[in-house]
Amino acid sequence: MLVNNFLENSAARLPDKVALICDDKRFTYSQIDQQADQLASALINLGIKRQDRVVIFMDNSAESVISLFGILKAGAIFIMVNATMKAKKLGYIFKDSGARALITHSNKARIIHEALEGASDLKHVLWAGSVPSALRSSSVSMHSWDGVLSAVSGQPSAISGESLTPCSMPSALCCCGIDLDLATIIYTSGSTGEPKGVMSAHYNVVAAARSITQYLGNVEEDIIMDVLPLSFDYGLYQVLMAFLFGGTVVLERSFLYPYKILEKVVEENVTGFPLVPTMAALLLQMEDLSKFDFSHLRYMTNTAAALPVAYIRKLQSLFPHVKIFSMYGLTECKRVSYLPPDQLDKRPDSVGIPIPNEEVFVVDENGNEVPPGQVGELVIRGSNVMQGYWNAPEETAKRYRPGRYRGEALLYSGDLFRRDQEGYLYFVARKDDMIKTKGERVSPKEIENALCEMEGVAETAVIGVPDDIFGQAIKAFVVRQKNGTITEQDVVKYCSKNLEPFMVPKYVELIESFPKSPSGKIDKKQLK
Repeated sequence: MLVNNFLENSAARLPDKVALICDDKRFTYSQIDQQADQLASALINLGIKRQDRVVIFMDNSAESVISLFGILKAGAIFIMVNATMKAKKLGYIFKDSGARALITHSNKARIIHEALEGASDLKHVLWAGSVPSALRSSSVSMHSWDGVLSAVSGQPSAISGESLTPCSMPSALCCCGIDLDLATIIYTSGSTGEPKGVMSAHYNVVAAARSITQYLGNVEEDIIMDVLPLSFDYGLYQVLMAFLFGGTVVLERSFLYPYKILEKVVEENVTGFPLVPTMAALLLQMEDLSKFDFSHLRYMTNTAAALPVAYIRKLQSLFPHVKIFSMYGLTECKRVSYLPPDQLDKRPDSVGIPIPNEEVFVVDENGNEVPPGQVGELVIRGSNVMQGYWNAPEETAKRYRPGRYRGEALLYSGDLFRRDQEGYLYFVARKDDMIKTKGERVSPKEIENALCEMEGVAETAVIGVPDDIFGQAIKAFVVRQKNGTITEQDVVKYCSKNLEPFMVPKYVELIESFPKSPSGKIDKKQLK
């Protein structure tokens, strides 16, 4: 089975059912399937070949959903990037992935203009909206979304797998794929400061989606509220899973206006609401929640960072009829564990048991499994374990190691865990210094690299500190250049201009010098 079969099968079975609600518009499965077919044909006509990479740089929108399925129908690989991404990182992803095409909104023109420099593999940009006049002379071919879709018929795509609609494309255009092919590359912050692209094969995504929908008990009647960015795998999978089981997604741009989101939850009879701890904190601070009728809400889920026990207790009090799933996952395998809701009262600090069709181990430094209660690194085994990192064989070898059988890989999570006597997992700490804040994994090195480019900065170090709202908050320590006059406010302003919002430090501290290790490195342990 291929990921695009999620849409195709639901469209064949439930053609007139509303699949997506976005910007107060409703889209049926057949409408999305038809437009995705048109986009696939257009991409093939532009020369996009099987397993070429296509970047989607868009706000949450109907076009972003149609794009990911259209790219898959063309046999290509989609790369969904954060809509707030700055030009430097976007340009890096263009070059690292060797992307051949970009699909974007016209309001991203300024960032794209800068990011295109040096992206020699990129040949086409499709604009949802008018084509910016300033870019018309670019060496990259510019196309309008409406223009390319209207120029082709909505014939079915030529993708194999378990689709209920047979391939009818001419053989010359056939782009049939198999489930070993890559479906997506999800870029995450890397320990070196540069983003790393997690490669997900079709069978990986299918395995993860089937497993998660199994323990959530999803049915066709489910309506999912998705306010998370589709560049975040947690947000992306809400769409993929709903299209797998034939549900409906209410797609919003963010949780910036919580009351409006809750009104939509009530209006659309939402049954599933995925959260991150930041959202839960905002939700728990809201007044007059009793005025909302949440009787249709069946479950809430949480991942990205552990949900504080106090939050769990308050959510249980506010939503006594709602099942709350506390979960843990990594982009490198999508999901690792979930805590059955009936275990929340007994072990609220646990992240649960392995998801269906997966096995986990807690091991010591030699790879030997440790007994219950002892801390070790979490290792994951299953079809949900992804393919490694794009263009990074050394990084892949560190995290993905040979398993028991030929071709099998075990994922070494880099996170420290313990298990109790009954097999329930408890997160202890990260082996590295990655910061998980606002639902994102942030590399301190990436922020440090940006700050070192700031006039007046001599040295800098970034760490994560505990935070009740964000899980972790970012703190930057800065040593000024001699006679430097920059202030803490200057640092925050600079970061706001040059980094994505979730990477801007909450705290900045100017210091005279750093504690150093014998090798001359900044000793972050002393800073903490």
